[in-house]
Amino acid sequence: MADGFVAGNGLALGEERSYTTEGGLPVREGYMPFRGYGTWYRIAGESDLGRLPLLTIHGGPGNTHWYLRSLDQLAEAYGRQVIYYDQLSCGYSQTPVLPELWTPALYEEELHELRRYLGLEHVHLLGQSWGGMLEMQYATHRPSGVASMVVASSPASMDLWLSEAVRLRHYLPREMDEALARADVDGNYDAPDVKAASEVYYRRHVALVPEGERPVNIRKPFPDPVGDECYHAMQGMSEFVVTGCLSGWSVVDQLGDICIPTLVTSGTADECTPLIAKQIADGIPGAEWALLPGTHCVHLEIPETYNAVVEEFIERQE
Repeated sequence: MADGFVAGNGLALGEERSYTTEGGLPVREGYMPFRGYGTWYRIAGESDLGRLPLLTIHGGPGNTHWYLRSLDQLAEAYGRQVIYYDQLSCGYSQTPVLPELWTPALYEEELHELRRYLGLEHVHLLGQSWGGMLEMQYATHRPSGVASMVVASSPASMDLWLSEAVRLRHYLPREMDEALARADVDGNYDAPDVKAASEVYYRRHVALVPEGERPVNIRKPFPDPVGDECYHAMQGMSEFVVTGCLSGWSVVDQLGDICIPTLVTSGTADECTPLIAKQIADGIPGAEWALLPGTHCVHLEIPETYNAVVEEFIERQE
């Protein structure tokens, strides 16, 4: 084990624990050894006969699985096992600051290893935001056993994502637009006018309900400074600049090579604008697209509708 690894919930690498939620959902949690540290995973429910498990991939980079837990309803209502994990250096998969490791290639390797470790030979995938980017990159390498994938509010091109984010920013009141643009130059993101403008932008386009106001079961339970560092290293300091290793990232030219049945989901007020979502829906052969009322976190805002759309699509691929 590498120096600095700290397991959560009293678990060691390779160990697993089981429990039942208040709603009666059986859950297993554990750690997969990975790169000398540990990747934490959560397996909710059991799949009914004929239903393959759904492996979810969280966004960020640097976020955690918590905000995706509304997908537990797929296990509760439809009898489909749902699997989550915290990517290396995020949430329960704690590490020291490792900027030299934080790359798309690392996280694609982790996804591959997690499928192998958990025996997910046949599976559906759902990647949200950065998770969908990772999922599409993975899909271009023709992985076996993926019955379908849901690309949830993700870009295929960081350049397009950035240009659309700046366009959306321009719809803010002028003083807010200027404050956010100034922060990307002087680096003072703690200025009161910058924080106020960020809050308005986030409520408009990222999440109607900020994380601190969400129900406890879908809220990150502790600060995650290393996860924040991961975001800064891979993305940058804000939604409007890409200074990290994701600068220039694109799979646009490879979308036509993806042969996995794909559903694209996005929100009407999403920072993943219709232009961004349509690029993927048009690029992946046979892809479907569901445009739903909401923001970047539309899956949290209309969970029953969202989960029904996802379940209906993946059922058709089995």
